[in-house]
Amino acid sequence: MKVNRWGIALAGIVLQVVLGSVYAWSVFRTPLTRQFHWTISQVTLTFTICIVVLGFAAFFGGLWLAKAGPRTVAVTGALLYGLGTFLASFSGNSLWILYATYGLIGGIGLGFAYIVPVAVLVKWFPDRRGFITGVAVGGFGTGALITAPVATHLMASFGVLRTFALLGVAYAVLGVVASLFMRNPDKDWKPEGWVPSAALKAQRNSVDHTLGEALKTWQWWALWAILFLNTSAGISLISQESPVFQELAKVSVIVAAGMVGIVSIGNAVGRVFWAWVSDLLSRRTTFLVTFLLQVILFWFLPGVAGATTLTAVTFLILMCYGGGFGTMPAFAADYFGSSNVGSIYGLMLTAWGAASAFGPLLVAHMRQTSGNYRSGFHTLALIVLVATIIPLAIRPPAASSS
Repeated sequence: MKVNRWGIALAGIVLQVVLGSVYAWSVFRTPLTRQFHWTISQVTLTFTICIVVLGFAAFFGGLWLAKAGPRTVAVTGALLYGLGTFLASFSGNSLWILYATYGLIGGIGLGFAYIVPVAVLVKWFPDRRGFITGVAVGGFGTGALITAPVATHLMASFGVLRTFALLGVAYAVLGVVASLFMRNPDKDWKPEGWVPSAALKAQRNSVDHTLGEALKTWQWWALWAILFLNTSAGISLISQESPVFQELAKVSVIVAAGMVGIVSIGNAVGRVFWAWVSDLLSRRTTFLVTFLLQVILFWFLPGVAGATTLTAVTFLILMCYGGGFGTMPAFAADYFGSSNVGSIYGLMLTAWGAASAFGPLLVAHMRQTSGNYRSGFHTLALIVLVATIIPLAIRPPAASSS
């Protein structure tokens, strides 16, 4: 039976949109701190736990994917994410319940489901590897665009806890339906009439590495570091978006929620745009450009006051952040082959988790102690500046390394 690969791509995008709702976490921060008198850092830790767990769960999801198939892993992930969000409605005055439900259970679900469209679509689209992985994870960046305003209006009508319950049910239903379409192509499948160009071959390793073989190369660790440093910068801002907008632009909670939704488009657009650019310029050049752009943006961000300008600057930062996730799966497949990209890139996503334990808590702590965001954002600018060294140095691993 002939399978429409674009239909599978569409289902993968829908699944990623559901999962990307986690990026709207900042709209829950103020209602939770006000209702239960938790600190900024305590509420931010929920998001951090969720993303840290996601990073590690993606690795185990990638391993399980090879044995159970993409549909089983994706359905399980969607159910767990919905369940974790639903159970967060019982957290009440208990932080540990919030951490265990939304943070731990939800994070496991996110990790399992997130890796599936990435690993599947890399195999279906060898001719558009960068573009299609960008499109797939672009859906993840779009999740906050829908969830932020929806969650804000639900909280105004039902309160924060009942909102968790309603969203949890919606995530589970939509996620499971999309997951049912996930499947791998036949082993020797390739697009009809497609032959890779000489330029494309030059960017790719002709050898398929196993996970163990990839870990023996310095390039795997260099890619991990690139993802960690890029993610540390962007996710720090994402975790504080709504409060940053309210503080710097002096806007209301409702307006800030709308701004969160608008800039989340940057996250989604960046995943597609920079991934597409990486097909043209190479993955290395793409990361170098996005790093240098972020150095400038983060340095000047604390001094931006106007809502329009602040939205534009944040939009560009999130484009660079999203671009890292759009480009890196293709980068990993280029260097280590597509056969085992689920486990190879899945383990690489621990960089996402590590960055989430570093960046958001660093910025939240600096904001708590200094009373403003200047020192935190300037520190991020310096971190990204150091990161530019890696794409300048990295090259494909020698075929003999496998």
